[in-house]
Amino acid sequence: MGTTAKEEMTRFWEKNTKSNRPVSPHVTIYKWSLPMAMSITHRGTGIALSLGVSLFGLAALLLPEQFPHYLAMVKSLSLGPALIYSAKFALAFPFSYHTWNGVRHLV
Repeated sequence: MGTTAKEEMTRFWEKNTKSNRPVSPHVTIYKWSLPMAMSITHRGTGIALSLGVSLFGLAALLLPEQFPHYLAMVKSLSLGPALIYSAKFALAFPFSYHTWNGVRHLV
């Protein structure tokens, strides 16, 4: 009969403790760099785009009214230009950043 995963893990850590092998450094000791920040931002924008498209698709399927009705509701709120432009930027940034960073990666 083979060993269990717990037994294998125990044996692995006992062997590492006896041989004084160094443990992998924690992420907090690494110096931040531009490629690291760009990679994290690329992943974050990809997740945000996936969630946004999924939620928009679900809303289109489940909400009872058509899109013009909800657009008229937003227009009736009379939101200020600062909020409108902030919302536009929040929608446009993930698309543009993710796209151009993907192109940069391919090049």
